[in-house]
Amino acid sequence: MGLGSLPRISNAKSRSISAENFTGEKGKAGMATEGTGMNQARDLGQGWKVSPSVLIPGNSTFTMAEITGPGAIQHIWLTCDPKNWRRFIIRIYWDGEATPSVEAPLGDFFCNGWCERSNVNSMPVAVNPAGGMNSYWSMPFRKTAKITIENLSSEQEVLYYQVDYTLTEVPDDVAYFHAQWRRSNPLEYKEVHTILDGVTGKGHYVGTYLAWQVNNTGWWGEGEIKFFMDGDQEFPTICGTGTEDYFGGAWNFEHPIGEYGVFSTAFLGLHQVIKPDGLYRSQQRFGMYRWHIMDPIRFDADLKVTIQALGWRSGGRYLPLQDDIASVAFWYQTEPHASYKPLPDIDGLEVI
Repeated sequence: MGLGSLPRISNAKSRSISAENFTGEKGKAGMATEGTGMNQARDLGQGWKVSPSVLIPGNSTFTMAEITGPGAIQHIWLTCDPKNWRRFIIRIYWDGEATPSVEAPLGDFFCNGWCERSNVNSMPVAVNPAGGMNSYWSMPFRKTAKITIENLSSEQEVLYYQVDYTLTEVPDDVAYFHAQWRRSNPLEYKEVHTILDGVTGKGHYVGTYLAWQVNNTGWWGEGEIKFFMDGDQEFPTICGTGTEDYFGGAWNFEHPIGEYGVFSTAFLGLHQVIKPDGLYRSQQRFGMYRWHIMDPIRFDADLKVTIQALGWRSGGRYLPLQDDIASVAFWYQTEPHASYKPLPDIDGLEVI
């Protein structure tokens, strides 16, 4: 879909899954007689917002959507308590695969890894007051699509959600959407943070989100991002010139003087700056995204993506930093995909 094709008539069928229609079946929405809103709707009855959300028990997994294709997920909206943004894990499986193609903490997937809302105004991801999370990544599938949310906490939590999709034919040259989360906490001295590794197959890389905590004083973003593809070994094919450069900024993001210039645009942004004020706050924290929608990084056989963490030390020398860096990589590729490195436990995911 796009503005250019919007007027064209299509045989595709529009469907939607939510707590008001768990299956997306035609003519079956808003029929609930039980749900989280049944007390509020007790005077009105069926059809009056009886089931607007779900309760997910502690230490359990909820299947948010299960769809038989072919088709494509076009939009996901959801909201929950920010405390759950690192305790809820979103996973998406295509065509009955055993391992997920998407696996990330919920907040990070929507560019909000610090469990403190920051609005995002971009093409594929939008986060709006006061915690409405939206994904417009196109997610085609040929047989089935399955979305789950795992609640890693021991407490029952509420989730509101809607998955909008189309049932339609999928061309042979269309690849599958993937996303993977990783964290270096802290990054080892003189090591790089690996955003993505172990990818095999043909595809294209389409985006990076970073939740970055700086553990030193001074400027932290001299590091280069590197894309190793199709057999690259010691040196990559693509190398950036600095962290703020990759995310579309310049000169330390400093504007006005003495301040970080927060921005959120269609394809890139430094949308979150958290300053260490108050009695118990420590370190500065940042949220950044870069979407390769207009300039995808294409690979034929394999891909690895890394980023350096560099500051300054005396004598005008670079200082390798030992920061807390979490990332989500977004890409499309042919299946099958390589299994992901296991996520850490709830303590390893925690924002502290």
